[in-house]
Amino acid sequence: MTPQILLHNLSHCFIKIEVIALLIFDECHYAQLDSNHPYSEIMKIFYKTDVVKLPRICGMTASPKSGKGGSIDGLEALLRAKVYTVEDKDELEKFVTSPKVNVYYYSSEDGMSLPHIIYARKLEEIKNQVLQGNNSMSALRINSLDQSTLMSTKKQLQKLHCNLIFCLENLGLWGALQPETPTSRVLLRVSIERLLISNLLLHLSKASHIFLKGDHFENTEVVEEESSSESNLCNKYLHQVVSVLASDCTGDGKEADLSTVEVLKEPYFSKKLLRLIGILSSFRLQPNMKCIIFVNRIVTARSLSHILRNLKFLSAWKCGFLVGVHVGLVSRKNTNIILDKFRSGELNLLVATKVGEEGLDIQTCCLVIRFDLPETVASFIQSRGRARMPQSEYAFLVDRGNLKELGLIEHFKKDEALMNEEISLRKSSNLITSFEERTYKVDTTGATISSIMSISLLHHYCSKLPHDEYFQPKPQFFYFDDIDGMVCTIILPANAPIHQIVSSPQSSTDAAKKDACLRACKALHEIGALTDYLLPEQDDKHEELTEDLSDSGGSSEEDSRAELHEMLVPAALRKPWTEPQSSTCFSCYYIDICPTPADRDYRRFGLFMKDPLPEGAGQMKVELCLARGRMVRSQLIPYGVTRFHKDEIAAAEMVQKMFLQIILDRHKFVSEYVSLKNDDVYNSSSATFYLLLPLEPIKHGSISVDWALIKRCLSSPIFKLSRLDVGDQTSQSSKYLHLSNGHFSSDDVVNSLVYVPCNRKFFFISAVYWEKNGYSLHGASKDHVQHYKEKFDIHLAYPDQPVLKAKQLFLLENLLRKKKLTALRIGELRN
Repeated sequence: MTPQILLHNLSHCFIKIEVIALLIFDECHYAQLDSNHPYSEIMKIFYKTDVVKLPRICGMTASPKSGKGGSIDGLEALLRAKVYTVEDKDELEKFVTSPKVNVYYYSSEDGMSLPHIIYARKLEEIKNQVLQGNNSMSALRINSLDQSTLMSTKKQLQKLHCNLIFCLENLGLWGALQPETPTSRVLLRVSIERLLISNLLLHLSKASHIFLKGDHFENTEVVEEESSSESNLCNKYLHQVVSVLASDCTGDGKEADLSTVEVLKEPYFSKKLLRLIGILSSFRLQPNMKCIIFVNRIVTARSLSHILRNLKFLSAWKCGFLVGVHVGLVSRKNTNIILDKFRSGELNLLVATKVGEEGLDIQTCCLVIRFDLPETVASFIQSRGRARMPQSEYAFLVDRGNLKELGLIEHFKKDEALMNEEISLRKSSNLITSFEERTYKVDTTGATISSIMSISLLHHYCSKLPHDEYFQPKPQFFYFDDIDGMVCTIILPANAPIHQIVSSPQSSTDAAKKDACLRACKALHEIGALTDYLLPEQDDKHEELTEDLSDSGGSSEEDSRAELHEMLVPAALRKPWTEPQSSTCFSCYYIDICPTPADRDYRRFGLFMKDPLPEGAGQMKVELCLARGRMVRSQLIPYGVTRFHKDEIAAAEMVQKMFLQIILDRHKFVSEYVSLKNDDVYNSSSATFYLLLPLEPIKHGSISVDWALIKRCLSSPIFKLSRLDVGDQTSQSSKYLHLSNGHFSSDDVVNSLVYVPCNRKFFFISAVYWEKNGYSLHGASKDHVQHYKEKFDIHLAYPDQPVLKAKQLFLLENLLRKKKLTALRIGELRN
């Protein structure tokens, strides 16, 4: 059981600490007084002296001092324990051998080499050009709500730029670009893919998001999705960078080949990377070799792994990479697969971040290389422990021109010796037995959360609120410096029962945030939004439902309704038109639909409402994902104000309500015929007020409703409605058709809907085949009369009647929710 799982179960009272006899904390150096690690939270909140029976504590670690600020005193105090170590080192060496430490030097010539400086200047110029581009900046200012968006975009672009410069400096040109094919068009595409793979990307559309998440060292900080303006600006920058780097990689129109020796030079590879390649080359022929290369950045792990995997003269090394699950780039399942392959020997080279320093049980690893030097003595000790085979080697890559790096190894050795001496000479001291930690406890169940735990609980609660591809509910935090201290204000999503929480004045921003989150969780529990176990209402059920909706192409209507905890209606859709005047003015918007590919035409529709939409929403663009990778971009285009008469409004309400019922409430239909007519259609109690109506072709810059089409829809046989005065009447044909509920003019049936009771399906009738009838062939051998008799046990009463050309009306699909799934499927097909 991981410490986070144990903390979760203790907090929500699924497990009580009294039932635990022994707690074994592996890597217990994380249990520090000023730490927010689960070890610390477990001991501070639940290991209380007033508990009847407490478990015994056993902690294990190779480095009791963890990172900066860690102390042995704090470790002993929090765990209520004493630190002991092995007294006889020689005896320990009989069972656990220490690896040989080797230092491999390279020369960086006081910073970046001349080629890398040239490329850095080129990238700086591209960045400045993108920032100063009139089109990008003007579009950004139009779409921005305030100046913070502009500043955020510049910050994200600078972060992306710094990551690219870092790759060029530490890995060389091939660390940022890896072309494979000779043709220029494919070269650019592959170059983009290699650039993105090297920096945590598989597709350019995700470039800015993943690249920015790869910033500096691994951490558990939440990185929010960038806005469209940020992504567009970063993608534009990447496009230009790719074109420059790809052209230099090919030179003379010929691509560089990783199988040739000529490529092993600058600027393709940095001197640091060339030194690493030399080390691996010298070890590649030794039997049963396994190696772990430690780096400090995720982008380095991805890029370095890819390069080593594709160097043909290093084919004896089967390389993979290992990064933390929490960064959102790899799943825990894939991480376990990588580790299993490394243990079994299917992989024998692993490029890992600090996540690989602890907890890996790999007995056969015999070479550990620090491509990036460790940051702390704990990291120095932990990564060394990965080399457990006899005659193992612990190697460091050190820059000759960097005085800090030259003395770092000896510094770590001295710190380790001092730590061991401190442990061996320690005397008994008074242990701290109680700790002050702000908590909220539910008396009926015992569920308890601390102020630090309340932050994640609040984010978890918001994530369970109704959401879709375009709206991800999350709390917003605002801070201001009050006279008595820092105050945090939390704005919860609009569909949460509480919308604002304010903290009391605190000494720091972090303390104010914790106080506000704890107050929010308490308030949510008091109104019933959190259960007595301090979990969101119907947490498990809603989680399963969310996964089902996001991973499938559709869902049942009942499940769709179960997701809607609260319906939020925009203000523009809440304005009714109930005044008794003979006519009413409506704000109108043309719905422009552009398919990709442009292989079909869609019916023109307009949106009409009493009040105009807000400026941003009135020019909204949305991409809808259809089947087989097809896309449709829809856009609202304002077309001023139009006036409808009372009879026209009644007809529009009637046709809209009926057809929406057919789309949304089809489960109400039973066999035989069901009339959809509602006598109180004029007194609609709907919470939304809008009209979605078909339009005639646009003429002279104005739009007009296709009232003739509305009239034909209202004359559909399934409705059995009396005629409404909605304009000119169409001419009546002398040809009639017999349907199950009566006979109708063919003009009324064409372009209308019919309901087929035998299979409970709706069909749209587009034409009448006068030359065919029930005795015409249905398939290869049967006519329609035989087909309906054998399949449905139906005898056609009018077999001489002509055949209708019909298109089935399929079930409703939420195209907004299909976007993510469609993108994943397209990516799988491309791969």
